[in-house]
Amino acid sequence: MPDLAVDICGVKLKNPVIAASGTFGFGEEFAEYMDVSKLGGICSKGLTLHPRAGNPGVRMWETSGGMLNSVGLQNPGVAAFIEKELIAMRNCGTAVIANLGGGTLDEYIEGAKLLDKADIDILELNISCPNVKQGGIAFGIKCTDAKEVVSAVRAVFHGVMMVKLSPNAEDITQMAIACVEAGADALSLINTIKAMSIDVFNRRPMFRNTVAGLSGPAVKPIALRMVYDVCKAVDVPVIGIGGIMTGMDAAEFIMAGAAAVQIGTANFTRPDASLIILRELEDFMIKQGIESLGQIEILALQCKCNKKNDSRSQSL
Repeated sequence: MPDLAVDICGVKLKNPVIAASGTFGFGEEFAEYMDVSKLGGICSKGLTLHPRAGNPGVRMWETSGGMLNSVGLQNPGVAAFIEKELIAMRNCGTAVIANLGGGTLDEYIEGAKLLDKADIDILELNISCPNVKQGGIAFGIKCTDAKEVVSAVRAVFHGVMMVKLSPNAEDITQMAIACVEAGADALSLINTIKAMSIDVFNRRPMFRNTVAGLSGPAVKPIALRMVYDVCKAVDVPVIGIGGIMTGMDAAEFIMAGAAAVQIGTANFTRPDASLIILRELEDFMIKQGIESLGQIEILALQCKCNKKNDSRSQSL
């Protein structure tokens, strides 16, 4: 059988398939439908320092090739997560990744301080949250804002910190470089893409906030390109996210340079989607004679070399 083990900055994952934040609860909710211990890891629901009730009105809407969501980070708050949810999440038997967001720099710092003392394996810093002091512009849009929040969290969090990048950034590659310079140990991308839908019968936007986040197969080619570009620009582990619905999709991201992948929208199509993707990836590797994920990474390096050669040829 192929070796599917992954090492993310010293955190050992049994395989590269991780349940994405906001699509898998805290893991325990899926335990009656699948053996969650077979996953490489689970990302918690997006956490904030204080509890949030989430957005009113429609929160999810199916669209061509994917879905729109405007949940609004409904969560119990960091302290309640540590006290009530983390033990059950830890008992799922897989790596625990806590996703942290915030509306101000102080909220990020205080939340990170609490999680620094908690039994988690990785902190995933969600910088797609709107900065309320900057008129609602997300921390992950401008490199200077991102660098500020990543640096501040790095100063108080001493474990493995992964920063989740927004595809809405001014320049995703420069954003990745800025986050690594600020102290990110790893990166995950992409978060959802800004999009919207209109209720034509009531003549108004489908969502109260007008704009929502698009995810699913429709965003995969965009996500794949961004992961590829970022992997070339930084020398830290990158986790690929975006429209991964099959084992072949996962293989594409790994060949683009990703060390692991997160499964999100697929979890809404069926609860055991992550395990199906894992089995398909394993079957692909067996049929292709690929013995380890490291061999797939070699293919990724070959792709990069081919691209450099193509660029040289076009310049001659």
